[in-house]
Amino acid sequence: MLSIFRNGVIDPPRELHSPAPTASSVRSKTPDDTLKDFIDSNPKNGYSVQFVDKAALAHASPQFTRYRSLFSGVDDVYCIFMGDLKNLCLLNKQYGLTKCANEALFVIEAYRTLRDRSPMPAHQVLKELEGSFAFVIYDHKYGTVFAALGGDKALNLFWGVSSDGSVMISDNVGLIKASCRKSKLVSKVRKWKLENAGCLYHSDKGLISFEHPMHKMKAMPRIDSEGAMCGSYFAVDAYSKVNSMPRVGSSANWATWG
Repeated sequence: MLSIFRNGVIDPPRELHSPAPTASSVRSKTPDDTLKDFIDSNPKNGYSVQFVDKAALAHASPQFTRYRSLFSGVDDVYCIFMGDLKNLCLLNKQYGLTKCANEALFVIEAYRTLRDRSPMPAHQVLKELEGSFAFVIYDHKYGTVFAALGGDKALNLFWGVSSDGSVMISDNVGLIKASCRKSKLVSKVRKWKLENAGCLYHSDKGLISFEHPMHKMKAMPRIDSEGAMCGSYFAVDAYSKVNSMPRVGSSANWATWG
């Protein structure tokens, strides 16, 4: 999977912008070039959806893998989902969906329900998902991006900032490296100091651990073999806490969680 977000749709953590010099003898690919490479490498099962100058989502049905990859869209909300949920039937029943609804459709419905009506905070919902999962949601109507990654370390998500300022998210680190030079290299959104600590990212509120929502996320520098900083990974800071009162009412949802 590959997601590209342009023109300030995402304000990424500042640690994605490495202070290393940007000059390089190797020209990085544009996000459009990387998107084309993704489709060309999956000629029979790859496709993309583009949203003018805002975003692009690309998906290819996986082959020879134990995990499914799904793409769905409902009412201008689009989701790329990887993995599987062991309690999907129970979740579908809880959210009033049919038994045949797949994981991507469930995630979209849960997002829409929590965005519009439910007071339940996002991190509490994600804790109810049993299984291995990683997903990216793009809400085109509201210009919102929501991504999450389970804490069992079975799947990866990588992100980076391309040379034109676009934020790219993918399970394939090679796609990110193609457009994100060494000076603005990839961050791995799965490498945690604490075990079983999944993460969620909201384009308005940033990155947190949904297993430890009261602790801040700390960026850790990644150093290459030459001793130069080439990116960051993020970990739960067990010694710091977010000083905030829990929200109540309809404002505490996936659209405006705090």
